[in-house]
Amino acid sequence: MRGWSRELWYDETGLEWVNPSPNMRSLAAEALYPGVGLLETTKLSVGRGTETPFEVIGAPWLDGRRLAAYLGARAIPGVRFIPVHFSPTASEYAGESCGGVRITIVDREALRPVALGIEIASALRALFPSDWDRTRLGALIANADTLRRIEAGESPETIVASWSAALARVSAARAKYLLYPAR
Repeated sequence: MRGWSRELWYDETGLEWVNPSPNMRSLAAEALYPGVGLLETTKLSVGRGTETPFEVIGAPWLDGRRLAAYLGARAIPGVRFIPVHFSPTASEYAGESCGGVRITIVDREALRPVALGIEIASALRALFPSDWDRTRLGALIANADTLRRIEAGESPETIVASWSAALARVSAARAKYLLYPAR
């Protein structure tokens, strides 16, 4: 593929955006999905049934101002949080008024979406421990150690750092299969 490199974002390719899914309507949704999507098996709306799936999260019990302030104070690279109210027309909490946050990407090169998902999960656990039903969180996280660390209240940085050795092994193993290595 002449002219393509692994570092390119879709909008840098010059190609027209075509929704790869009914709920993947923007480059922002695509970028946030790996982290926000981790939470959709819990009792939390991830914006399905809104105009901005994966760019908003919320629930009827969620105080968006409180969550936005908490996450904002964490200074998570690449994103900002704005309190919102929305009523999804489909999926979790369809037809109900939800408090929540809009996630705005301010520096996509700094964004680490899976780390963002861990940040949000940790915040929900800390702020709304009895309201946020996370019994199915493991369905998409699928890592018992990570789940244990979230439940124990470990910091998101510690949780993400616990993956470094395994990620290095996977990166080394996949390198020989990459047709288009990084510049």
